[in-house]
Amino acid sequence: MPDDLLEFVSGPRGYATGWLWLGLALLIVVIAWYTSVFIATMPAERLRRIPVVRVAHARVLRYRFARTVQSITRRHRAGELSGVQAGAELSRTLRSFLHQATGLRAQYMQLRAVAAGDLAPAAPVLSALGDAQFDSSATVDVARLGEQTEELIRSWS
Repeated sequence: MPDDLLEFVSGPRGYATGWLWLGLALLIVVIAWYTSVFIATMPAERLRRIPVVRVAHARVLRYRFARTVQSITRRHRAGELSGVQAGAELSRTLRSFLHQATGLRAQYMQLRAVAAGDLAPAAPVLSALGDAQFDSSATVDVARLGEQTEELIRSWS
């Protein structure tokens, strides 16, 4: 056994300091793993109440939902989704984001209720998405709506 490895295992005085540090490092890794699993599986309303976790949770939500919007917009541009389908998916994604970010059940709110409450900044985008989804005579640029939806999600506080 090389002298360096022997010293790591047995220590300079014969005790196992290397094993002590390795054990402590593994203990820290296990504690961090369990903490991350516990936090990742917590309901969103509880995460919003924990001061330190709240900021990280909001950042992760914005990132995750913005990526989903990018994917929908990319699929629309590639022709995989029609304007109606893309509008529906963008609306569903935005409403799900608003629910996760605020706790308000945005999926079930009418546009008037959205515009009159705390979700008012999202009302214009939701209105345009509704036009894209339900008004066949509307000339809505779904790609532009995707960009607006992404910007709204990224800037939500």
